[in-house]
Amino acid sequence: MAMVKEPVIFQVSGYQNSGKTTLVNKIISGLKGKGLSVVTIKHHGHGGKPETPEGKDSSNHIESGAAASIVEGGGRLLLQAEKKSWSLEEQINIAGQLQPDVVLIEGHKKASYPKALMLRSDEDRYLIEELTNICALFCWEDKVIKHKAADLETPFFSIRDPKGTEWIIEYLVSESKKKK
Repeated sequence: MAMVKEPVIFQVSGYQNSGKTTLVNKIISGLKGKGLSVVTIKHHGHGGKPETPEGKDSSNHIESGAAASIVEGGGRLLLQAEKKSWSLEEQINIAGQLQPDVVLIEGHKKASYPKALMLRSDEDRYLIEELTNICALFCWEDKVIKHKAADLETPFFSIRDPKGTEWIIEYLVSESKKKK
């Protein structure tokens, strides 16, 4: 049986419209530029099931009762799978089968993986104490940075500061090298 390498797992957490997707996309681009492969897991926080393409064979297979449907074409693989719910660990196990260097998780803020926390406003600051394993903070308001910077050793960045994204990319590159 082939050994599956263990990827670096990193989260980008915060409330809706805090900049998570924008940051994740920048991290993906930066890691790809460094030669690392990335698989993402996104929490669908809008309630209900994520949309799937209607009228396609793969969606029809799921609607007919298939537990999963995989579609491949031109090197692109699409997976739809259906069951009552999927734990984050199950999703990570599926992602790990693709043998990425990094698994980026957007959301799932209560999980304990290393994470960047996005703070939209001063009111979100309580998440600093509530969440675990925060490696970097990104803030929309400079007063949040100034208020908490003295209290924590965690690096703080303005959402507009490209050094924050660079810091995460270098962190993930370094962690990936430790796994090899």
